[in-house]
Amino acid sequence: MTHHNAHSRLALVMIDIQNGVLSLPLAHDPDHLVQRAAQLVSLFHHNELPVVAVNVAGRPSGRTDQVQAHVDMSGRWSELDSRLPLKADDIYVTKHCWGAFTQSTLHQQLQFAGVNQIALVGVSTSIGVESTARQAFDLGYNVLCLTDVMTDVHLDNHLYSCEHIFPRLGEVIESATLISQMN
Repeated sequence: MTHHNAHSRLALVMIDIQNGVLSLPLAHDPDHLVQRAAQLVSLFHHNELPVVAVNVAGRPSGRTDQVQAHVDMSGRWSELDSRLPLKADDIYVTKHCWGAFTQSTLHQQLQFAGVNQIALVGVSTSIGVESTARQAFDLGYNVLCLTDVMTDVHLDNHLYSCEHIFPRLGEVIESATLISQMN
């Protein structure tokens, strides 16, 4: 259950809901995810709460055991999905790593807006979303993980994050629960 009080300010943080990522072979229907995310954006705007749109435009250069597949990020790959009803005064973050707080001004922007709680959605559950949840938790944010507005290339990774990692970092809820609490 989410706990809202007079000292709590919530922001929606959307991870990598963008053309290139949504074109990957995802475990859940990307159109459904975008539809739910768009509904949340409208609700947060209506309630005059911050909306954060994060996109990825690269990756760290460190060595890994797993061979990194070449992804052509040219063209419109990094553009946010146009079905999201974003506004010019929303917070925009472009990242070049997994988590949205690393090498960005996201934490400072959320602090400036008085935010201490985030509703987290996006792709990929086990990479960008989970990394951002871990970073937010480490920074002291209350984290609401809206698992029906997340997906991953691998269903088993998505389920593991939702069932085993997110409960240790925050509260796991469905978007309908948050929507009913905010209406």
